[in-house]
Amino acid sequence: MASVMNTVRNTVGRVTLAACTGALLVCSAPAFAAPASSDLAVRSEIARKADDLSAFYRARGDRPLWIAPDGRVSGAVDNLLARLESAQFDGLAPRTVRNLDTRNLRRALDRAQRGDPKWVARADVAVSELFASYVRAMRGASHSEMIYEGPALAPIVPTAVSVLDAAAQAPSLDAYVREMGWMHPLYAPLRDAMNTRLYDETRRATIWENLDRIRALPATPADRYVLVDAASARLWMYENGKPVDSMKVVVGKSESQTPAMAGFLRYAIVNPYWNVPTDLVQTGTANHVLKNGVGYLRKNGYEVLSGFDDGATVIDPKTIDWRAVANGTAPAPRVRQKPGGSNFMGAVKFEFPNAQGIYLHDTPERALLKADDRQFSNGCVRLEDAERFGKWLMGTSIAKRAKAPEQRIDLPTLVPVYITYLTALPGEKGIVFRDDVYGRDKSRTMMAYGG
Repeated sequence: MASVMNTVRNTVGRVTLAACTGALLVCSAPAFAAPASSDLAVRSEIARKADDLSAFYRARGDRPLWIAPDGRVSGAVDNLLARLESAQFDGLAPRTVRNLDTRNLRRALDRAQRGDPKWVARADVAVSELFASYVRAMRGASHSEMIYEGPALAPIVPTAVSVLDAAAQAPSLDAYVREMGWMHPLYAPLRDAMNTRLYDETRRATIWENLDRIRALPATPADRYVLVDAASARLWMYENGKPVDSMKVVVGKSESQTPAMAGFLRYAIVNPYWNVPTDLVQTGTANHVLKNGVGYLRKNGYEVLSGFDDGATVIDPKTIDWRAVANGTAPAPRVRQKPGGSNFMGAVKFEFPNAQGIYLHDTPERALLKADDRQFSNGCVRLEDAERFGKWLMGTSIAKRAKAPEQRIDLPTLVPVYITYLTALPGEKGIVFRDDVYGRDKSRTMMAYGG
């Protein structure tokens, strides 16, 4: 697409900000049953440009999107101007922010409001160009690190036509721009807070950090997806872009942090074994055996296996030199805990294969869920209500399965899961700040984000 600023500068005049005040809020959703003169004007304006906006306007019969034929400007434009004029808060490069300058666009809008079909067309196309450039820049902006299972889970930069199609199909164009519908729903409330003086420099720096993290999330990952926040230790189930259910979770301790990552939940394991991580076998299990004897293993439902392959068999724990394991002079054996009872996995675990060994699972340690700060696990996510979560995923209860261990149940469809870390979240009465238990927030000054 041709440079937005070159195109706009070649086609527009001037208006003062005072002249625009109020005029841009005349209508929130103009009726675009444009007369032939407006259609022809848009067609003529598009014909002067060799860019991909032509496909968008051609598909809608060359009707304007933002401006009514009589020059009435949609309230969405006023919201867009406010976004563009504070684009430094969106993680964009300074050069990109400069290219989103709105002065020439305001001049075009002033002329368009006089109802001249030629200027209605020019201003409408100019708004579309600037809007598409802004959205594409935001979707490609820098963001915090996240481990993605594959590129399908990461944010993508849409085409200009896709950007405009999404806006045109929104139930309310005004609300779409105001709520920044091209971003994750958590983004706009934090962005709005950033653009006020309600919070001091330290709080605004925290908001800035969290905008960076939210930009790592796609706008709408799928019709149904799961979001886990390790800072608040909470999980949300989303449908069609909105949370429909939520529950407490337990996440990793500061020394075994739950990473920021994304994957596809693919299946559940009912009555799972818990394969004890080898580092815990060395630092925990071995010392318990040395203190209490091998009876400790039997009492707590543990088995020692001959290896880590699928064909491994149960062996006598007395054959292991537990002191050497505890000292680190011998490799830790494979130890697993049988299903049921105090099994750390509880009744079910939900897998999204990843190299970090992270999954979502039930837990018998219910008392931990009553704590305000719930960072107690070795990295995995323990669920407050695994049965309810499983029913949402599967569409049916998984509680009444047979008692055989390690039963795999595939999900009807893959469900994305995103694990993030948000020390600032939108709440009913403003932004809710959480302790930075993982120490991931950096120390920033106002100069860092142009505030």
